[in-house]
Amino acid sequence: MISTSSRLLRLVSLLSARPIWTCRELAERMAVTDRTVRRDIARLRELGYGIESDPGPWGGYRLCGGSRVPPLILDDEEALAVAVALREAALSGVLGSDQAALSALLKLRQVLPPRISDRLGEMDAVFVHTPRPEGRRIRPGVLPELAAACRLAERTRLSYRDHAGNATVRDVDPYRLVHTGLRWYFVARDVARDQWRTFRADRVVRVEPTGHAVELVDPPDPALLVSRAIAGVVYPLYVTVRLAHPMDQALRLIPPTIGTHRPDGPDATIVEIGGNDADQLAAYLLGLGTTLRVLSPDPVREALLRRARDLCEDNGGGQPRQGPDRDADRRKSGGA
Repeated sequence: MISTSSRLLRLVSLLSARPIWTCRELAERMAVTDRTVRRDIARLRELGYGIESDPGPWGGYRLCGGSRVPPLILDDEEALAVAVALREAALSGVLGSDQAALSALLKLRQVLPPRISDRLGEMDAVFVHTPRPEGRRIRPGVLPELAAACRLAERTRLSYRDHAGNATVRDVDPYRLVHTGLRWYFVARDVARDQWRTFRADRVVRVEPTGHAVELVDPPDPALLVSRAIAGVVYPLYVTVRLAHPMDQALRLIPPTIGTHRPDGPDATIVEIGGNDADQLAAYLLGLGTTLRVLSPDPVREALLRRARDLCEDNGGGQPRQGPDRDADRRKSGGA
């Protein structure tokens, strides 16, 4: 007969495998009596596992959230997946602070069996991460607070700093959190302005629930709202280009968070992209690696041509310019 601890682990594994089990099904799978199953269920509840039961012959047991964090049963692939996810969270800072993810990863690696820790070590040896851009970090605890406000549908008092550093306090009706791959955005209705707005989570200073429940009427598509808000930032200069791609391909090449798109027949798309100056926009367009035509303005077209000529000359397409004139042009265009 297997030990009680092994039997409890087996029971947790079964309960995790599907939504509900009858007592008889569990007893048959574990080769024990119904009474043993009921006794083991009671022990798991004492350990902190949330296990609900439905009475009657058609009832059964289901695993749900407990009152505290109980032991977690993971197979090899699950443990490796969790470890990799924790490492990525620590490296990317996607949760605002990397400390919680790093601490959890270190605890997990201490208890991983060698066959899993060795695989994780092999991945560590070959993975290379590019430096992430420096910027304002999300205050620890902000994301769970914003997520709770969205889940509870409770009006929230938001202390916020805008892009210029101006501090404001706003009452908002929370809706969703959106992650763009670079930043987290909080989508909510600004009560005073009666408008749907997006707030960067790294600019949130404080989240205070008001206790006032709200019912949202006709909320927007949160991802689309964030995309439009990012694309709608006012830049000092805009370039209009024609891509020899239909709209769906153009959107994959230049996402809606970068530019605004409109079709130009079935096989081409006109895109408008904002930037700080002509050289920055030229560098972005060159990096797309696709055929395009700059429709306006002339300074961006000229900057793009200058970069393209330099690239051709450096790769045998002509005699490279030497001396101070070449260096001056490079500095002017922002090249290396």
